[in-house]
Amino acid sequence: MKFIKTFFKSMDVAFSLYSRIPMPRFNWASDDMKYHLCFFPWVGAVIGLFELGWYFLSLRLSLGDLFFSAIAVSIPLFITGGFHVDGFMDTMDALHSYQDREKKLEIMKDPHIGAFAVISLAICLLLAAGFASLVKTFPAALTVAFSFIISRALSGLSVTYFPKAKKEGMLYTEASASQSRVVGISLVLQLVISVAILLYLTLSESFCALFSLGCMAFVFVYYYSMSKRQFGGISGDLSGFFVVVAELASLMGTGLALLLGL
Repeated sequence: MKFIKTFFKSMDVAFSLYSRIPMPRFNWASDDMKYHLCFFPWVGAVIGLFELGWYFLSLRLSLGDLFFSAIAVSIPLFITGGFHVDGFMDTMDALHSYQDREKKLEIMKDPHIGAFAVISLAICLLLAAGFASLVKTFPAALTVAFSFIISRALSGLSVTYFPKAKKEGMLYTEASASQSRVVGISLVLQLVISVAILLYLTLSESFCALFSLGCMAFVFVYYYSMSKRQFGGISGDLSGFFVVVAELASLMGTGLALLLGL
């Protein structure tokens, strides 16, 4: 009974933190935070299901590329409320300030947004819409859907194991409260299973999944290196930055494979 209660509480915390999906409300205790990162990829699974549903609906209704891509790019924003986009914008402001580490961390805490954040987000959304318009096959749509699970599994692993930029804030609290061994094993299993299923379902028809996974792996390595070099470790904003960039990289890798006819 205690396991079932912990399971549902942890899932509730994860969806309450990382999505706008209505969940039952209760007073969180530190124990409720122990395993919530295990369910972080599940938020991505919900986004992926909506993306696949939109792909099939657009095919059935013969919708135009622009309309399809605009809604496809908006779906993650509707479900998450732009949770990770906020971190992306803060990170871009900090990186483009070219200040020292402490100043960059201060910039990320500033609630105001700068010009570089807006410009970077506009470029990101335009690229996402452009490459989304290329997603016209089922393997490509499936690859994009799985990218939301994989990016969150990788992000959860980074929160669990990467060095932290500061000993305060939401991310540090999450990492401190988590049972790192259980969370790490859970996220690795979800990552491996997701990648295996994706490759099994797509590899016989297209190499777009390989391109997508390669791009996400490159971004993950860059994320670790950049965060350690520029900020001394990761933060909540940097974690959000990774999710946004990894999903864009996955979409671009998928689109590139389609353009090359692979």
